[in-house]
Amino acid sequence: MPTTKKLHLKILFSILLLSAFFSCDSKKTEQPVSPKNPHEITFISVSDVEGNLGNYRIIKATKDSVFAEKGMTANKTHKAWASAINPEIWKKLVSSVNITDLDHIKSSPSQQSVDGIDETFQIRTPKKSHIYVNAYADTIHYKQLQQLKEQLDKILPKEYK
Repeated sequence: MPTTKKLHLKILFSILLLSAFFSCDSKKTEQPVSPKNPHEITFISVSDVEGNLGNYRIIKATKDSVFAEKGMTANKTHKAWASAINPEIWKKLVSSVNITDLDHIKSSPSQQSVDGIDETFQIRTPKKSHIYVNAYADTIHYKQLQQLKEQLDKILPKEYK
């Protein structure tokens, strides 16, 4: 008799548990998703990394903030800076970038291993992430990346330029 009681309790518990799971409506718990513009830039990163001494400068920007860091791994120095930016500055920053042209930009081989400088750009949209290493060799399409870098330098304090 006690085994039958336990079996009935297990069945009853299983039924209650399953009914709880099936009664949940996933449509009620999902947040409404606003459609995003696939050509809207959401993130920008520019980095310069040098060879043997490990000099580096990294700049990251989103529509509401900018972050910069620089240093040298050889002597273990590191400085960082962050600031909020307003929508007008963000618009001016991304205005030099034509999203449809980004697929045509060509990267070049890394120079860091031979004590050179690698310049890396990353531009993200909701649809795609564009990453370029040493794109300055692409003289036709690099101009917009150069303008982007110049706009970022205007936002930064002098010690990060």
